[in-house]
Amino acid sequence: MVKAVVGEEIQLKSVEDRLSHSRLSCQVGLVIGKISTSLDRGFVFDLVPTPLNDAGEAASWIIESKDDNNNKKKGGSKSKTQSDSSSSLSIDKDWVAEHARQVSRMLVGGMKVVGIYIWMNESLFKNSTLVLCQTVKGVADAAPIRDIGWDERLLIHISYSPSRWTCRNCSLSSNITSSSLRPCDFKMGRVFSTLQKFRCIYNFDIRFPIFHESISNPKKFAGILRDVISSHAEELKGAKALINGNLVNVDEQCSFDGVHEVEFLIPFMQHTSFQAYSEEEVVGILVFTGSVCSYAYSNSKESISQALADIKGDIVSSLHSRLDIICDEADGQLDSDSVADVGGEVSTQTPIPHFQLQSLRKGCSLCFPRRVFIPWLGDTYICDYLQPSETLEVVKDHCVELMSMEALTNTSMVLEPEAESATSMRFSTNSNSFWETAMPVSPELRPLSLNNSGDEGPVSGKQLEKSSSNVSIIAALLVLFISVLVGLFLFAFRT
Repeated sequence: MVKAVVGEEIQLKSVEDRLSHSRLSCQVGLVIGKISTSLDRGFVFDLVPTPLNDAGEAASWIIESKDDNNNKKKGGSKSKTQSDSSSSLSIDKDWVAEHARQVSRMLVGGMKVVGIYIWMNESLFKNSTLVLCQTVKGVADAAPIRDIGWDERLLIHISYSPSRWTCRNCSLSSNITSSSLRPCDFKMGRVFSTLQKFRCIYNFDIRFPIFHESISNPKKFAGILRDVISSHAEELKGAKALINGNLVNVDEQCSFDGVHEVEFLIPFMQHTSFQAYSEEEVVGILVFTGSVCSYAYSNSKESISQALADIKGDIVSSLHSRLDIICDEADGQLDSDSVADVGGEVSTQTPIPHFQLQSLRKGCSLCFPRRVFIPWLGDTYICDYLQPSETLEVVKDHCVELMSMEALTNTSMVLEPEAESATSMRFSTNSNSFWETAMPVSPELRPLSLNNSGDEGPVSGKQLEKSSSNVSIIAALLVLFISVLVGLFLFAFRT
């Protein structure tokens, strides 16, 4: 449970002024911030309103009771307090959850969707706790926070009658009731000035075999890659780190100014077994390679280990976000194809993420979206992802619509550290230079078969094992022969 929450005073006061001048009776949105379990404290960076849906309707509205409507028709009078107590709040929970899902992709390490806020008066809030808790639960499911094990979310109430801010912890138990809300201390202060900034350029090259035995239970391209990313995430957890080129005590606090450069050192083959496979065992190799740029923000009172955990989590979530974007686009392509097929004029073509690798007989490749960074509040950045055919105009639209930012006027401020090293993956069958794909070595070190014919095929694992055994036997015989010669020479010399 978070005992206290600190909000960025300048930004939250700006939000309150905007709401006060909007003349809205209610508004719902997302709370962007950071939760520190070590400090038992939450930090709120900004409140982002949920945009209008595709029909141009707001995500929240107030439903007045029938008595209120009848009273208005008859011209009767009723106090505002009585009217609020009989009215109820309605929220498009699915739309708010979808907003949270898309915003969570734009956040970097240490930043999360930590809850929702609601702008409404006090009496109506007391009558709407159940729908608010259900909305919080939907947001938590759409934008999960897995790396800190926090089973609650924040609910911030901005009341205009009376004028005050309150914050509550909302439990994510399966049985959501109005009693799921528990109060916590809330105050405003300076949050951005206490942040430490970390950056990492993480290069990876993952090669994953696809086995014949999986043909009976085939998995799609996207499903296999999710497993690969999750497996690599476990390996990344145990990686040691250099900060600004030096080994540091991760239990200490980071007190240096500026951006701290992080480099991870992963032990070789820590969680995998080094094993040779033959062409008969493997259909092909999934090659997943690229470079990820990651930013993370940590409170100055948190230890360096927390900042490193935020960086690692951001790298993994960035890979998952790129895959989700590709899958969403593939689903949209399937939907459009299915609609076009009604007329019988267009043939459906399965997108690459939906391929079943075990049934493929040709190699295929797929480029991931590249990550760009946009200046946000203070000295912080948020991110977005661009497909190869997209431009920075897409970033402008996403920032305005999803993050309620002003339109970017100068795109030169957008950082593009991944422009030259795009993340990609490809699937190569065992007929496409199997061993060259599985073991990318120089020609001098490339494994060769025992014969010297120029059109020889790829060397299998059994051939490599046999060749290695022959070399070991020859070496042992040479050592024995040399030992005998040395013994005879010494004997003759002494005689």
